[in-house]
Amino acid sequence: MGYCPGSEIFQKVMEKFCARPKTKAKGIVDESKTKIRGTVVLMKKNVLDFNDIKASCFDRVHELLGRGVSVQLISAVHADPANGFRGRLGKAAYLENWITKITPFTAQETVFTITFDWDESMGVPGAFIIRNYHHSQFYLKTVTLEDAPGCGRIHFVCNSWVYPTHRYKYDRVFFSNKTYLPCQTPAPLRKYIEEELENLRGNGKDELKEWDRVYAYAYYNDLGNPDKGPEYARPVLGGSKEYPYPRRGKTGRKPTKKDPNSESRLPLLSLDIYVPRDERFGHLKFSDFLAYALKSLVQVLLPEIKSLCDKTINEFDSFEDVLNLYEGGIKLPNGPTVSKIRDHIPWEMLKELVRNDGERLLKFPMPDVIKEDKSAWRTDEEFGREMLAGVNPVVISRLLEFPPTSNLDPKVYGNQNSSITRADMEMHMNGLTVDKALENKRLFILDHHDALMPYLRRINSTATKTYASRTLLLLQDDGTLKPLAIELSLPHSQGDHHGAVSKVFTPAETGVEGSVWQLAKAYAAVNDSGYHQLISHWLFTHAAIEPFVIATNRHLSVVHPIYKLLHPHFRDTMNINALARQILINAGGVLEHTVFPGKYALEMSASIYKNWIFTEQALPADLLKRGVAELDTSQPHGLRLLIEDYPYAVDGLEIWSAIETWVKEYCSFYYPRDDWIQDDNELQSWWEELRNVGHGDKKDEPWWPEMQTQAELEQTCTIIIWIASAFHAAVNFGQYPYAGYLPNRPTISRRFMPEPGTPEYAELENNPNLAFLKTITAQLQTLLGVSLIEILSRHSTDEIYLGQRDTPEWTSDDEPLASFERFRQRLVEIENQIIEMNNDKRWKNRVGPVKVPYTLLYPNTSDYSRVGGLTCKGDSQQYINLNVSIRTLKGYSSAFLFN
Repeated sequence: MGYCPGSEIFQKVMEKFCARPKTKAKGIVDESKTKIRGTVVLMKKNVLDFNDIKASCFDRVHELLGRGVSVQLISAVHADPANGFRGRLGKAAYLENWITKITPFTAQETVFTITFDWDESMGVPGAFIIRNYHHSQFYLKTVTLEDAPGCGRIHFVCNSWVYPTHRYKYDRVFFSNKTYLPCQTPAPLRKYIEEELENLRGNGKDELKEWDRVYAYAYYNDLGNPDKGPEYARPVLGGSKEYPYPRRGKTGRKPTKKDPNSESRLPLLSLDIYVPRDERFGHLKFSDFLAYALKSLVQVLLPEIKSLCDKTINEFDSFEDVLNLYEGGIKLPNGPTVSKIRDHIPWEMLKELVRNDGERLLKFPMPDVIKEDKSAWRTDEEFGREMLAGVNPVVISRLLEFPPTSNLDPKVYGNQNSSITRADMEMHMNGLTVDKALENKRLFILDHHDALMPYLRRINSTATKTYASRTLLLLQDDGTLKPLAIELSLPHSQGDHHGAVSKVFTPAETGVEGSVWQLAKAYAAVNDSGYHQLISHWLFTHAAIEPFVIATNRHLSVVHPIYKLLHPHFRDTMNINALARQILINAGGVLEHTVFPGKYALEMSASIYKNWIFTEQALPADLLKRGVAELDTSQPHGLRLLIEDYPYAVDGLEIWSAIETWVKEYCSFYYPRDDWIQDDNELQSWWEELRNVGHGDKKDEPWWPEMQTQAELEQTCTIIIWIASAFHAAVNFGQYPYAGYLPNRPTISRRFMPEPGTPEYAELENNPNLAFLKTITAQLQTLLGVSLIEILSRHSTDEIYLGQRDTPEWTSDDEPLASFERFRQRLVEIENQIIEMNNDKRWKNRVGPVKVPYTLLYPNTSDYSRVGGLTCKGDSQQYINLNVSIRTLKGYSSAFLFN
């Protein structure tokens, strides 16, 4: 259990670990001086940034001048009245042998020793102040004290950039790995903790700089660039009923000249958008390399690719041309093109872009969906299977009434109900009637109608030509989904209030009817691709989680148990989102060029955020809401899946349950009673600000947990971890395996369904493959999209997975450590279950016609080698480290690279 002041247990604990010895014991002498040996693990800046070769030289000079790195221990037991009753400070000690330590050329840690003179009468050290008098910043990983008086080993988990002292107006303070509720925190440390939180909240003024550590909120008012022209203006998202949105991290930049409500933008190719320094990408050299690669890609390669695409009028002439991206690449002509690329790209990057088979640019890895069979993706079975086990398995729902109805306001949009008839469906229903299938709960729908229809008229005023779709499917006896009908709808030409104009298409295998059916599936896939990238991925994981990151750092101290529980799952989130605002989701950015809603994409996501409910992000609640599960206490998770072979739901429920059990055990240790939650001022401030500011446009919703009970705290933390780990993995890491082959997941449609009697229809009859390719994503957009989702879907080599921590000593409490190990072991069991089910031929949806096993929720917990790359496996507990900027690139493309 936890400990609170006033309890006998708490007093004994404090006496054991923090109190000054009252009697002499062997090896302990009152009022004596002692030496404490310590080790400091850090990474020097010149290891991390190959562009700053002067760092090492300057730092060595500063060492010779006596300006090194000092550390002062802080007593956790005795306060200093002369210093505002903060913990007493020990004598400053300096890192030893900085000059003689050989700096590795790769991203490696360097271990330094340090020796402290410590007065045993000051009791146990609980924190330290570090001052960096060097020229350059360094990444401080850990500090460990050995044989500290009265306590033995003390470990400090730091994981923070420490800049030269002149960059700060305060001391950099780090605390030991002990975990405290606010009421338990030793009084000598409390002031340091409060000041640290004040520093992280900032003063609300000034543009924030690289070395700042301020977490603050802002609207999404930096996507447009009105100073560049009205076509680059975009509405402010957040702070209004029309465009509600989660808050993002504040940068403090000045407003634009033409719109005081919009924030000015950095130059297009700048990746130096502000995020708190410790939120930037991992400290491996590969991250900086990726950021540089992104600049090169945008600045150099795209103009060259465009010139190549212009020679073929931006079209693929055949599916063989598409496959050549993976089997042959694009061969560059001799002459200035190749020379220009060589002149602008460093050798390390050139080796990746120009392959061993000659001057071939952009030869991509073979996407999983076409590795075994180049045409299986076109089957109806695979089309239905990917709604259950593909990159966006979180939308399909059970059909509750026939025909499907719309929730759009009929006064504004007229009749938007479906025009699909029983006759359309029943000829493909294996002898079932619609009414019988409804009764037996075997009809399902992929419904993108209401989300898109309000924007469709504006979207189709651009180069995009698409529909709002409804896809109806039958659950067959073998567990697979059979598409029955696809309805494609447009706004009425005489005005929205006249309702939808719809056409219904049904399955066909041969002739022009078969070609029309393939196009109908493509239009449905375009809808699903855009919804996936904008909503399932960006809005529901990246944008919705950022306020939690900000509030956690503003109100929960690093010693707080809920901070330690949640913080690992926030890794890289703010950095990825900031880079997305800079180059991906901004006006004229990659998303607007590669996903069908174009300039209306983010505005459309704000409309869908109106219906966002935090508690419905829990997996069981989501499955029940979509009607794909029912309550059943006889089942292991209290749910019965109506589609038994639903890989996302089957694996997801196992992982959800494991997270839930871990969170309950952890929280109950620190909060054995509800009143401890109610009395935790840090926790209550965190939750109040999260609701009222971070998701401020939702502050009056009745569904928010009140944060008064153990159940509410456990529910909240479980949902946060689920979104940031497993859910994110499920909608991210399948992007390249499935969408890396754009015909399978097109992101844009460029012309409407051909009408009989037109040249387009004749082309569809005579050359259906060419007609298909002319309809979906163009060549340039495909090259851009595929090149970037490849990076997006990769795991980085320093990624940390669910069930892992970057240090085994993340807390000093034994029971949470034991509980975490049980959690890890449970995830290992889930891994084995996934492998067994994927090998069981009864479960057809786990592999499908394309023979791609479902591993997007594979925890990877037992893979301690942390091999990066395109693993098609999920459960990163952080937001993907790599991205450098997408992982670094993240969000870049038609296949959105957001982590």
